Amino acid sequence: MKQKEILLNTPQVDKVLEDMGEDHISTSFETPLREGAFNMDDEQKITEIEKRFGEIMDILGLDLDDDSLRGTPRRVAKMYVKEVFSGLNPKNKPQVRLFDNKYNYDQMIVEKDITFYSHCEHHFVPIYGKAHVAYFSSGKVIGLSKINRFVQYFAKRPQVQERLTIQIAREMQNALNTKDVAVVIDATHLCVSSRGVGDTNSRTGTAHFCGKFNEENIKREFLNYINSK
Repeated sequence: MKQKEILLNTPQVDKVLEDMGEDHISTSFETPLREGAFNMDDEQKITEIEKRFGEIMDILGLDLDDDSLRGTPRRVAKMYVKEVFSGLNPKNKPQVRLFDNKYNYDQMIVEKDITFYSHCEHHFVPIYGKAHVAYFSSGKVIGLSKINRFVQYFAKRPQVQERLTIQIAREMQNALNTKDVAVVIDATHLCVSSRGVGDTNSRTGTAHFCGKFNEENIKREFLNYINSK
């Protein structure tokens, strides 16, 4: 144990962890949550975050008695819990209602250009972009707004884009009881454009194809559609 503790506090390990963050490496397809993550209710979390964010601002040298800054710790705490990281709480997961595919529609159903905002889990700065989701019905269809809600639910948590892509696809598969799902995400990462390398033009693309979407002609049809104006 002592040897591990020493190793974890070396400058070499710090450098490795920083490089991992820069390269957007994810260690799991599930969002890493500690045991007892939801023992506190939202109001308790807001109170604790408010206190700690105030401490961060104080350490940075900001005057918390200033009229403009006095309410900032609580505003940030409420934003974290109720808005930008609300997807961490399973209570906020969208409820699914399925409908019979009465028209026997057997072609792909596509919802494209779904705008989302997320946060990079390595630096807690925004990721924003578009998600494109498609599926083939196995006898049931889902309301189109629910697809948008799935995207928002998984985006509203600290993320890496690869994980976000897979989580959306798996949720669609589970909800619709179908393997035939495709998800493509095109996003801008402010951890790349506003800090670090400072590249303001690059974007990141990820894709997850399942079932029929692994067939070249179907994959091409989907990609051509989402890339069309």
